[in-house]
Amino acid sequence: MDRAVDPGGWADELFTTIHDAAITQVRGSLPSSSLSAPAVVADMLDSLRLEPGHRVWDIGTGQGWTAALAAWRAGPGRVVSSEVDEGLAALARRRLAAAGLAVEVVTGNATGGPVPGGGQVDRIHATCAVQAVPWTWVEAVRPGGRIVYPWGLLGHVALIVADDGKSATGWVQGLAQFMADRAGPTPVPIGHAAYTAVRGDAEPDSQRLLTRDLSPLESDWDLRFALRVAVPDAVLLTGRDEDGVNAWVHDGARSWAAFTARGDGTVTLYQGGPHRIGDEVTTAWSEWEELGRPDRYDYGITVTPDSQWAWQGSPDGPRWPIAQPAPARH
Repeated sequence: MDRAVDPGGWADELFTTIHDAAITQVRGSLPSSSLSAPAVVADMLDSLRLEPGHRVWDIGTGQGWTAALAAWRAGPGRVVSSEVDEGLAALARRRLAAAGLAVEVVTGNATGGPVPGGGQVDRIHATCAVQAVPWTWVEAVRPGGRIVYPWGLLGHVALIVADDGKSATGWVQGLAQFMADRAGPTPVPIGHAAYTAVRGDAEPDSQRLLTRDLSPLESDWDLRFALRVAVPDAVLLTGRDEDGVNAWVHDGARSWAAFTARGDGTVTLYQGGPHRIGDEVTTAWSEWEELGRPDRYDYGITVTPDSQWAWQGSPDGPRWPIAQPAPARH
């Protein structure tokens, strides 16, 4: 959209509803930065429990919007914001200065080092999705402080740093889809073309008949969240035809599965690749049902220096390991 050519269309695209994000940067034909949906921003900042006087590390400056909101709440000189893209960082500095807000914006990879300026902060607010929390974030927050961040590509979490500083734990706060941290691993594409690319022209290695209604995969976001927890490398797609709901799963690399509805209440599961990702999904689905179909708010995450895991019900309940991040790229 060109604001100068079509100001009305530009405004309609930017200010749609409180549940919509607005893409603000494109690289290589793919979105690389955005203004997050206002409803999600409000939800995450509410989870942050930010108070006047708190020192805040805002990670993923973008346009500077969340840094501005944090500064309005915490006070002048209390917010430092990190942005990996120098062009975006410069833009945010200008916008924040124009708004009269005293926020320090630094350029750099926030997943690989301490708080800019040193010391500890009371709050970390991240707007880029990470699969695993860098331990440096926990070290950067004082005991009792909070870290609110998008976990992977589906939920956001609020962690509280333990009194001894040796762990952080907290509950899932809601659903949110954020762009991945640019300094981390390249995110797995989520479109149908990615499934086609993974499968290629390969014939299935196995197939079997299932008696299962696939419609919850299309509409039950608590189920989808549970599958994301238990099978984190699975990208799930659904579609409907005259026979019912069909599903396709892939891991972004070599393993794939297709659940094909037959129109009689049964499904044929076709699978290929090094591991049976379709079986992993159906097993996780059954385990979720055995747990009583918990909703997304019944899950949480614990982070320690050596490991981190998702859990259900309580930190001592059923758990699923979260792969530790690879060393950050500089």
